[in-house]
Amino acid sequence: MASAKNKDQNQNTPAGARRAKLDEARRKERARERRVRIATISASVAVVAALVAGGGYLMAAADDKDKAEEQAKTSPVTGERTWDKLKQNHVGTKVDYPMNPPVGGDHNQVWMNCDADVYTAEIPKENAVHSLEHGAVWVTYNEKAKDTDIKAFSKRVSSTPYSLMSPIADQKDPLMLSAWGKQVTVKSATDPRVAQFFTKYVQGPQTPEPGAACSGGLDK
Repeated sequence: MASAKNKDQNQNTPAGARRAKLDEARRKERARERRVRIATISASVAVVAALVAGGGYLMAAADDKDKAEEQAKTSPVTGERTWDKLKQNHVGTKVDYPMNPPVGGDHNQVWMNCDADVYTAEIPKENAVHSLEHGAVWVTYNEKAKDTDIKAFSKRVSSTPYSLMSPIADQKDPLMLSAWGKQVTVKSATDPRVAQFFTKYVQGPQTPEPGAACSGGLDK
């Protein structure tokens, strides 16, 4: 076995110096690898923690959304008017409805297309009522409605299947929402009752013929 003295002498030779430098480099490399492993493990732990926290947040947000939708569906719409026992006969003549816009009753055998359809001119009420029978929400407005509200409603309807929109010059209020047997006047497109009405009545429980087509009917 080499003595400590011989070892020190060996380090002073060129070969010993190279060996010492090699050992030092290996030591530094091992230290670097340990730091990398520690950093990798720490990052992995942080990612997992973030995913867990993010997943929890998303689940909580989804739960909150579900609860809000359920509440919207089960809570009454403030100011809503309701009609029961509406006729559903198919007729080929004009119908004198007791409410304007109509929310049900006898109607034309052809429905108005209501697959996110926005009409800029008045449409036959008898065809629109058939759309309500299929579970559509009908947005109507008169000349007193603000352009900003008309644009906002157009955007909402154009992205919502089972809904349609059209002007009705002789309706009482500027902005009205109708479904089969249901109707409400709203103040603006941002009125919170708008979202509730859509959530509750687009293919809602009031629909006499749920799942019936909203396309393939009258388109103008």
